[in-house]
Formats: sequence, C-alpha cells, structure tokens
Amino acid sequence: MLKIPYTTQSKPMQLLKPILCGICLIVSLATGLILSGPAVAGDAKIVKVEISTLGNNLYSVSVTLEHADTGWDHYANRWDVLDENGELLGSRVLAHPHVNEQPFTRSLRVEIPASVKVITIVAADSVHGDNKETLQVEVPES
Repeated sequence: MLKIPYTTQSKPMQLLKPILCGICLIVSLATGLILSGPAVAGDAKIVKVEISTLGNNLYSVSVTLEHADTGWDHYANRWDVLDENGELLGSRVLAHPHVNEQPFTRSLRVEIPASVKVITIVAADSVHGDNKETLQVEVPES
C-alpha cells in the first residue's frame, strides 16, 4: 500500500497563510480604529428650539442640542440662526465640550428684522462642521 502524506493545504497556500493573516489583522485593527474614533459621535442634533420676543425686534433663542461629545477632540461647538435667505443673524459659540451634560440648552439674544417670518437653526460640531439637518421655527411678532 502506498502511503501519501496528508496535508490540508498546498505548499503555495502554506506560504500565503501568514501574509493573509497579517492583512486580516491590519484590516480588523483599522476598522476598529475607524469605528471607535471621533466619527462615532456623529453630527450635533437639534432637539428643541424656543424663541421668545424681548421687544423691538430683539428675541431670545434657546436651542437644545444632543451630541455624543468625546472631549476637546469632538464636541458640539456652535449653533447658528439664519434668516429665510440663509443670511447669518446670530451665532452661539459653545466654548467647551458637554461630555456629561446631554442634552444641553444654551440661549442667544438675536435681532431679527420684522420682515423675517421663519428662522433656521443650524448645529455644528468640531469634526463634521455644519449638520445638514436643520430646524425651522416661526418668529413670533415682536
């Protein structure tokens, strides 16, 4: 009886196996870094907007944002008030991360011309910039 040695892999496959394992390891590590990095926090989400008149076309705009702030590397850092033509009426800069305060609300006094009937709120974060999802709010009469 002829004995043939049993091998599960051919010689070329045995040589490629360490290379393929290395490539798989690199891809796995890269995927883990991408998924655990700042992009996981996503865009700043506008939860609620309240607007109240202070008289003479001056308004208090309060915006509640939610964002998975991770620290100084990725946090909700601003929200803007735009008129119907996309012109900036006011901007509230958020000076620090709110890692342990979610969602959070901040206010801004804004002069809004009487001709403006609807404002748009745009939130931004330090990694993604302006969120494409905005919120429109009717302006009460002054």
